[in-house]
Amino acid sequence: MDAARIGRRIKAFRKLKGYTQIDFAREVGLSITLIGNIERGTREVNNEILVHIAAVLGISEEELIVDGVNKNGY
Repeated sequence: MDAARIGRRIKAFRKLKGYTQIDFAREVGLSITLIGNIERGTREVNNEILVHIAAVLGISEEELIVDGVNKNGY
């Protein structure tokens, strides 16, 4: 898994759902420092945390780790 890419996707979904980092950290049960590190890609996310983050965001884990296909099909 590419930590930076996953972190960017977590941040994008968090903002889309209207969470501040503080509110999101509370909801997920992690420190704001850890959330910040995850979003910046300086901290790998284990599967357990990834599943919990996805559940809080109301999305699947795959949506966090799979890149979308561009208009050219790759």
